[in-house]
Amino acid sequence: MDLSQRTIEEVVHPTAAFLQPAGEKVPHAEATVQPPWEESFLNPKNRIDSLDLPDCPLWRIDGCTGLGTQYYAVPVCLSKVPPMRMDVFIPENQPSHIREQLELHKAFHTKDAARLSKLAVTRHIIRALQIWTRSTFKDLDAFEEFYKSKPFGSRLVFERLSLDTRQVEIHVGPNHNLELQLLSLKTLTSLWGTATLQAIQVIDFFDVHVVAVLHDSVCLVRIQGQLFIFKALVSEVKYLYHELKTLCTVEPHANIISRPIHLVRKVCSFGGKHAIVGFTTFYHQQGSLRDLLPQLRIYDRLRPKNQLKWCIQVTQALEHLRTRSSTYYPDLRLDNLVTSKDFDIVMVDFEQRGVWCEFAAPEVNAIEYMRLIAADERMPDEVALKYQEIMRRLVPDYDQLQVDRYTNPKDGYNASWVALSPEEQELAEVYMLGRLMWCIFEGMSGPQKAAVWQSYRWESNLEFPSYERTPPALRELIDRCTRGRRQNLGSVIVRQQSHLMLRHKLGEEQDSDQVRVAAMEYWTAELKWAEEFLDERDSLRKQGIWNENYYNRPRLAEVLTSLLGMLDKLDIET
Repeated sequence: MDLSQRTIEEVVHPTAAFLQPAGEKVPHAEATVQPPWEESFLNPKNRIDSLDLPDCPLWRIDGCTGLGTQYYAVPVCLSKVPPMRMDVFIPENQPSHIREQLELHKAFHTKDAARLSKLAVTRHIIRALQIWTRSTFKDLDAFEEFYKSKPFGSRLVFERLSLDTRQVEIHVGPNHNLELQLLSLKTLTSLWGTATLQAIQVIDFFDVHVVAVLHDSVCLVRIQGQLFIFKALVSEVKYLYHELKTLCTVEPHANIISRPIHLVRKVCSFGGKHAIVGFTTFYHQQGSLRDLLPQLRIYDRLRPKNQLKWCIQVTQALEHLRTRSSTYYPDLRLDNLVTSKDFDIVMVDFEQRGVWCEFAAPEVNAIEYMRLIAADERMPDEVALKYQEIMRRLVPDYDQLQVDRYTNPKDGYNASWVALSPEEQELAEVYMLGRLMWCIFEGMSGPQKAAVWQSYRWESNLEFPSYERTPPALRELIDRCTRGRRQNLGSVIVRQQSHLMLRHKLGEEQDSDQVRVAAMEYWTAELKWAEEFLDERDSLRKQGIWNENYYNRPRLAEVLTSLLGMLDKLDIET
């Protein structure tokens, strides 16, 4: 089964339990099937004329997100590029011959610039943008005026994607809706109080210049000759303001990203509102553990003392957030752990959106399954109403958390974590910490070897909870931290290159319907468990006998004590 947005809906998300298979049967060995002439690559009209980049390209593609539909486009023809985030959007429903020739199925799970630059779609976009820029604007001065005049987060939509770059139709989509949601400094101050944003320098948007787009919400920028990280969102801006407030109110800690350095203000197109569109933080150029760990493993440079140090620092940061700032951290994954110049951990990303479905603790997943179905517009009415009612029972303010505008919620917008008590939140963090420690000691980019939505530069055959390098004492601690873990979808369906396959039939011919049916069966059983778990929790809570530590995991303080003891023992031995 080829990767697409429908893959998420019909296989990867619990919505698969309610979406009927579309009925198409496409063998995995589809290259052996002779296509009709109109779709054949032997037909000249179905072939790309060239993928050679222009001698002097006007644009650069720095990455991809949105499951292969959004590309970070940077107009390198400008001497100073403001962080307009005018990305390229390619509608997903493209003809099969275009998807195959442009390798859109690979772009689905390829995020980083280094690997993305080798894909046909990246070169095709750059060539099409070159033609569009040259043909639409009198000169580069006219283009620069156009580029700077559009609302922040506007889109370049490839409405008609053709293999002939001269036939590609590019439309500009101004993001006026985002401007409506952006808030001024005055409004934020009235919500949070004057002390929250006090002493943070406010700078003009056009004084910020892009060096590279690193992620969908993060740019490396230069301000007056210095490098900073610029954080901004082009959709669901409420998460940006929640993160800004959190970073300005948590008590400082050596292993947590420091308070923002600048607030970046831009004049909106309509009404002249001076809105805060983002903020800057310190740039840690060593990168994240996600990319560092596999390299250390490959070159046999993983050192127990460093590994223990990182685990201790993460645990201390989590304990600090809980005891000193009374907040939770649902985003514990390797790409949110960057390293300082001394290779100490610095925790980033405080939007509190959480990790991908299935990657959190089972008690969080149980609620997240309910939320995903409740929020899906394609669900039958009776199904949607059932799960919306479950969410309202779990989170009385559930409907308020779903609105687009920023409402200054005390605990953020993550309904699946807001539903938990502080003790349950801590134990869910312990679960993620256990999986993180496994990655650190095994030298892996992630606990699953082939996540559906993202591939890594270095992917191993090893996946959690199998062990190769982790010391016995750490294995025991990790197993205790991850008590309650369940077989995930990857035990049934795996990504093999750019296809979803049944794990037990790898190497055999299989069709898309078989994958969909297996997903439906898996999610039907998983939802049954989730509903029964939540019913039991609700019943026991009403009786006052619910055990907050349902899976009997260690608390953060206990994990920290164990790790410090292992470090002391290692120091004695060395």
